[in-house]
Amino acid sequence: MLDHAIAQIKGLRVEFQTKDGPVVGVENVSFDIQPGETVCVVGESGSGKSVSSLSLMRLVEFGGGQIAGGQLLFDRRDGTELDVAQASQDVMRDIRGNDIGMIFQEPMTALNPVFTVGRQLTEGLRVHKDMSKSEAEARALELLRQVRIPEPERRLQQYPHELSGGMRQRVVIAMALACEPRLLIADEPTTALDVTIQAEILALIDRLKRETGTAVMFITHDMAVVAQMADRVVVMYRGNKVEEGSVQEIFENPQHDYTKALLAAVPKLGEMRGKSAPEPMKLLGSTGQKINPIPGTDEPLLTVKNLTTRFAVKGGFFRRTIANVHAVEDVSFTLNKGQTLSLVGESGCGKSSAGRSILRLVEPLSGQIDLDGTDIMKLGTEGLRKARLDMQMIFQDPFASLNPQMQLMDQVSEPMRNYGIASGSELQDRVASLFDRVQLPRSFMRRYPHEMSGGQRQRIAIARALALNPKLIVADEAVSALDVSVQAQVLNLMMDLQAELGLSYLFISHDMAVVERVSHNVGVMYLGRIVELGPRARVFENPQHPYTRALMKAVPIADPRKRKEEKDLNFTPIPSPIHPIGYSPEPSEYNEVEPGHFVLTTDPLFERRM
Repeated sequence: MLDHAIAQIKGLRVEFQTKDGPVVGVENVSFDIQPGETVCVVGESGSGKSVSSLSLMRLVEFGGGQIAGGQLLFDRRDGTELDVAQASQDVMRDIRGNDIGMIFQEPMTALNPVFTVGRQLTEGLRVHKDMSKSEAEARALELLRQVRIPEPERRLQQYPHELSGGMRQRVVIAMALACEPRLLIADEPTTALDVTIQAEILALIDRLKRETGTAVMFITHDMAVVAQMADRVVVMYRGNKVEEGSVQEIFENPQHDYTKALLAAVPKLGEMRGKSAPEPMKLLGSTGQKINPIPGTDEPLLTVKNLTTRFAVKGGFFRRTIANVHAVEDVSFTLNKGQTLSLVGESGCGKSSAGRSILRLVEPLSGQIDLDGTDIMKLGTEGLRKARLDMQMIFQDPFASLNPQMQLMDQVSEPMRNYGIASGSELQDRVASLFDRVQLPRSFMRRYPHEMSGGQRQRIAIARALALNPKLIVADEAVSALDVSVQAQVLNLMMDLQAELGLSYLFISHDMAVVERVSHNVGVMYLGRIVELGPRARVFENPQHPYTRALMKAVPIADPRKRKEEKDLNFTPIPSPIHPIGYSPEPSEYNEVEPGHFVLTTDPLFERRM
């Protein structure tokens, strides 16, 4: 069996040249990949998992790395064995895309914005397979059908920016599969996607692997994805392989402390059963951690009624409004002081638009927003500026929301300076105590954003949001870009701060397991409307709306014995939220199925879809 591994990584060492001398990215890593097998390489950012895959493609040189030792043996289609580490770039050009396909994490950077999807799909086929234009186009269409893209003929004419994230990722998968490679490398291919699309793409990769016999090297930090996909698992930590075994062995009997800690940090759907209030996660290695439930209060802080936000679609010669995106449609809910209300749903369901509308970062069309007695919709510029003292936002990507040219101390103190709250030494003391609050050393105050890891940057974003002592924090996918252990620490931090300061969170997320962990109440959004709203325990343990059920079903569970089958996932594409001018949707009507638990009854679109 071992003689016929498609790829064998033996003693790989990769170094990066920096001005302080060479830095080792991967040290003495060895593992094999057999035909038709999925090997998951897991670890956190910086563990060297992507470096291993980029070495196998010999793309690591383009990122400033060099293969300093070891062999990368690859079994070619014609039966010959090649040491990729020694191959010339000409040979590699033939192998990339043809023998080894790669799916990258960020589909927008993997696609060329100036060429149509069709052109990008047919390019590899014409280079590697000598197909004519019409043959390549027919194959491209077939590939788009294989990855279940709706209206594939139309998509071939479109440009990447016209597709949603999930669609773009499917196009990237179709491109990687175009030449029927022997090995498919998937580098975090679902990190940026919704659970339903993630579930579909995982099932898709799994099905294609079974149908084509392709071997898969799957790189991820999500243990639930590993449980869903892997035959074998390689655990990486700081550039070394610390454990390898079958997926059952790793989950049921992990040996290395790091593997155990990784598994402990994964929020699992169903863990909060029987608990009335959210509570922080128990993390390995954090001694003296107090795990107290956070009940909050029954006093309303934020009341939203019939909130509607639309974006104009311009077109034609005079750029007139020709249609509207119905982003948020007739949304109502109440958030109590010291509690968390989560809005959950897929990309494009309107959850971020709802959060931004409440802070009036985008202007709602109509509705009422009452924050602790202040009518936010009636405020002018000056009033809104005052109201922002009470409401702050934490964004998904901390790097984009921080200024790369300012020291962290100045970024955290900026809101206080803007509002004239503190100055001089008092300002410094407050910033220092905020750093203590978010568990960052005070020595970091003089650093710049690029010197921090993703989790540390997100802590800075939280510190900055806390600077004005707000009552409400809108957290828009605040932990979705983080590694699982860092995510667990940041979630615990947010919950500790809530308990200590009585903060209220509007928590926007697509991660059902995280939402179950942090929420008092949950609103499930679909096409701009809340389709189900109620206490977390009721929505999770007794989901009533077909969409909520479908979302729950799609969540991968960190247990290899509970794998999802593709047939369980009966998702059809979400209908378009764009409607012509003059279209007036029906108001949202709800049925109270149990106390405080509401389900949308007017919903012709969804019924058609399921």
